[in-house]
Amino acid sequence: MKEFIKRIIITVLPVMPLLATAQQYKVQPLPIQTRWTKEVAPANALPEYPRPQLKRKDWQNLNGLWNYAITKKDVAQPANFQGQILVPYPIESALSGVRKVLHPNENLWYKRTFTYNGKGKTLLHFGAVDFEATVLINGKEAGKHTGGYTEFTYDITSLLKNGENEIVVKVWDPSDQGYGPHGKQVLNPQSIYYTPTSGIWQTVWLERVPDIYVERLTITPDIDEKVVNIVVHSLLNAAVTLTAAGKTVEGKTNSNIVIPITNMRLWSVSDPYLYDLNVKLGSDEVKSYFGMRKISITKDEQGVDRIALNNQPYFNLGTLDQGFWPDGLYTAPTDAALKFDIEAIKAMGFNTIRKHIKIEPARWYYYADKLGMLVWQDFVNPNQGLPEGAKPAFEKQAAEELVQLHNNPSIICWVLFNEKWGQYDQQRLTEWVKKTDPSRIVNGHTGELLYVNEQLRSPSPNTYVSADMTDVHAYPDPMMPIKQPGKAQVVGEFGGIGVFIPDHQWLTGSAWGYIQEKPAALAGKYRIMNQHLQLLKKEGLSGSIYTQPFDVEGEQNGLMTYDREVVKVPFSELRKIHSQLNPDANTNVPVVTAKDADLTEPAQVYADAIQQYINGKHDAAFLKRLTMLAGQTNDLAGKARFGNDYLATLKAPYSVEDIVFIDGMTKKVSDKGFASLLARAKTDRTAYVKAMNTIFTDVIQPYVPTPDAKPNWNEVESKIKDFGSPGEEIYLRAKVIHTYNQQDWNTYKPAAKAYLDKYSTNIKENEKAMFQKAIQEH
Repeated sequence: MKEFIKRIIITVLPVMPLLATAQQYKVQPLPIQTRWTKEVAPANALPEYPRPQLKRKDWQNLNGLWNYAITKKDVAQPANFQGQILVPYPIESALSGVRKVLHPNENLWYKRTFTYNGKGKTLLHFGAVDFEATVLINGKEAGKHTGGYTEFTYDITSLLKNGENEIVVKVWDPSDQGYGPHGKQVLNPQSIYYTPTSGIWQTVWLERVPDIYVERLTITPDIDEKVVNIVVHSLLNAAVTLTAAGKTVEGKTNSNIVIPITNMRLWSVSDPYLYDLNVKLGSDEVKSYFGMRKISITKDEQGVDRIALNNQPYFNLGTLDQGFWPDGLYTAPTDAALKFDIEAIKAMGFNTIRKHIKIEPARWYYYADKLGMLVWQDFVNPNQGLPEGAKPAFEKQAAEELVQLHNNPSIICWVLFNEKWGQYDQQRLTEWVKKTDPSRIVNGHTGELLYVNEQLRSPSPNTYVSADMTDVHAYPDPMMPIKQPGKAQVVGEFGGIGVFIPDHQWLTGSAWGYIQEKPAALAGKYRIMNQHLQLLKKEGLSGSIYTQPFDVEGEQNGLMTYDREVVKVPFSELRKIHSQLNPDANTNVPVVTAKDADLTEPAQVYADAIQQYINGKHDAAFLKRLTMLAGQTNDLAGKARFGNDYLATLKAPYSVEDIVFIDGMTKKVSDKGFASLLARAKTDRTAYVKAMNTIFTDVIQPYVPTPDAKPNWNEVESKIKDFGSPGEEIYLRAKVIHTYNQQDWNTYKPAAKAYLDKYSTNIKENEKAMFQKAIQEH
């Protein structure tokens, strides 16, 4: 039986314009900014030392303006570069100064120079580059790294020359179209998936070290034995001196060194005390720190298995933090912004962050350590389709993550899988994580059982095998997970209350959430959810994760807006609600500023705005806001009227915001924006694909509503003839797939030949092979 093909719609890439050769850095236009956007400049692009747990004095930050070029994937290094990009902001971000999509069939090239004085061993560090990075020094390859979330280092000493040296980085990033972990970033961002991050997105820096130096540290506290265990990793076994907690201890590299901690001060949410650590290996000296804390599953006085911090049951009241920014995407605009997110979450009264399918820069975890925030750290899930290479890529990066983040006391739990995304070998991998890091608890599968509106999405055999907890996702309202012996019970996600805040939207016409509430109703609904958590805690619940602290692109279900400007429930009120579950909600509260949400009934605001329109107010900014208010109150007729009025004010060349608005208003070929879409489709593949999808859903799909439909293909062809190549390509695609599924080979073969002849470069390789095979067989 032939494989049945369901997908006719083509994946569309994020809408971003081409950029002319850059002569001067400028933040690209974007729908909303953060308060830190204006602080970013080439001279101060994340200047802080990037690795607080292994700190040296002799280093050079390479963040700043680099030359960049985009080429086809099989093209050699270009002789001429296209402009400048601000590192370390991803090329898709406004802060990069470029804001351009990297396609799966392209390479992104970076180039810059630096001066070397001929003294000492030189290490080149990358915090993270998504996805595959090939590093060349003076034209010679220093190394290649795959995996977009973990750090890597090359000793480039032998490739250097006195004076000026050149660094080139070649990047390939297919995002969700590849085989590697990609998190929530996809080429077709919508609903719970977001704009991709490609290329360098964390700090790049040089360090000068002696021939024998500290490569890394492994620090594991043991509060029961009142000691800290430290391994100093180096290329050679040598004597090393450690100083911490008022003691100096001698030992050997690559062997465990035990430092007794007298009068031990425990690290906790209320008192996140950090011990300084100094390490001397020959002439190399590094500074670090550690916290004395323990995480475990223990029985409370009633014999209930609970998460315990420092041997005491401690309810993990958490929120699901995704780490996206409107201006920098994966990269926070400044160090203060990076810190702000943790401060804001703590000011809300949470004690736990579940870091969702992303690995943050080292400084984020430093601030979690310093501020006192528990962290459940997700692994970045495998590509959900598990294509060839996905499993080894996932396990390689997971192993790197376990090493990279081992020393942070804030991280108390590893989260292996999420909602069956790329799930495989769960028992083996859960047991591997526990064996690799026995100092933490393991959540083997958060949301393995997922309920939406009390309906189970799919059953799962042998749930939560070998894990330390059972974890249910329940939207919108929290519920009790199943009970298994020896395991804590947590609700790993719940909530998702969508609240639309005008003028703070990434997508002006969207307010996605599992449920929708008006601003005035959010506090009451949220309080009720937390009261249910209190009841569930009495029944054995040990932790909860609310979705989510901040809006993210099309999702409007954050407690703050995406730009971090408006808090939808005042911080003090959130702390009051949370204090029933978090005893430390009012301890060491950071000072955080944000506007409180306007609680005026949205329909009243909208009605007042309509009256202004009737009275003659028709300026462009007002019409755009009026369209957004119409969407908030679900007035479809008003949204169409005011949206079309706003469209009439727009003139080419269109800004990114204009294009987003036009495309958002274009659902049919009769809509005003469709002509603009067709015009852009002549030079922009993204617009071309959007045009194809619009033609299909509006014109072609009514002819093929079911798999057994028998359309008049000549009539369909006549309907799309005025739409040029986008119309012809989607017509042929629809005809090929429909007749393939029906095994109507007489109609299929000429259509498939025409489709392959004319549009082969736009068809995926697996589809081309399948279509060609069917032609040959029939």
